[in-house]
Amino acid sequence: MASDSNAAVLAARPAAARPASSAMKRFARRRSTIAFLMTLPLISVIGGLVVWPAGYAIYLSMLNRRQTAFIGLENFDILLDSETFRSVIWQSCFFAITAVLLKALVGFWLAHMLHHIPTKGQRMWRGMLLVPWVIPPALSTLGWWWMFDPSYSSINYLINAIGFPSVPWLGEPWWARISVIIVNVWYGAPFFMIMYLAALKSVPDQLYEAAAIDGATGWQGLRHITLPMMQNIISITVLFSLIVTFANYDIVRVLTNGGPRDLTQVFASYAFQVGVLSGNIPRGAAVSLFMFPLLAVIAYFVLRGVNKRTKEMA
Repeated sequence: MASDSNAAVLAARPAAARPASSAMKRFARRRSTIAFLMTLPLISVIGGLVVWPAGYAIYLSMLNRRQTAFIGLENFDILLDSETFRSVIWQSCFFAITAVLLKALVGFWLAHMLHHIPTKGQRMWRGMLLVPWVIPPALSTLGWWWMFDPSYSSINYLINAIGFPSVPWLGEPWWARISVIIVNVWYGAPFFMIMYLAALKSVPDQLYEAAAIDGATGWQGLRHITLPMMQNIISITVLFSLIVTFANYDIVRVLTNGGPRDLTQVFASYAFQVGVLSGNIPRGAAVSLFMFPLLAVIAYFVLRGVNKRTKEMA
């Protein structure tokens, strides 16, 4: 009888500790836990290279020029009172929106053309069309600067050859803005092309065949099949390109240096001029952060739309 009771006690002891150990095992075996542990190094890198610098930039933007006193949002008030900065806001929006729309249209057209080329020919054309995106922007912009040069412009040479006068590409404000947009489109369109081409490859051919049987035209197939199936990729690509284009620095810096008369300055180039060249680091940080709230709101609504469409398709 005593031995039976002792055995019961011994059996009961590990049973008391068993729930805690089994709970730990279940927690460790969860996919979310494993995923978090696997991505922890990447999260640490992002925190060190993105989150901390962004937080420090916000802190800097609230200091005075000598970084000795906290002045709140005074730097932003001073910028908004500046006519030059208001012009920078308009120029940045015009540059980014126009360039992204043109890149999206050119990239979609190129992707649509490539999609209908036989597979063997696609490899060669894909490689050729990706060259502008592979070349470093500063290096390729130097080539464009030579082509736009007022004295030795190869583009003006061709224009003169067909009987038209030379164009002051970098000498007049609107032509300078157009020149910056042309270079940005030339550089960024291949990224749209490769993203859209991958999306086109994922659209089932059976949908087009069924639409053709029903008598749909090519335009109707594009409108009711291609674009709806590519909507998420289009949204993500446009959002990413919009953020990168707003932050563009090297094209403006190399091609026009913000001129003539600061009429091609964008946020990145103006932040460099104010923060580094003029020695006002806090105000330069304020310039670089000015569009962050707007871009964050745009990103929120775009990503929410993508998630909503993904759930509807699931």
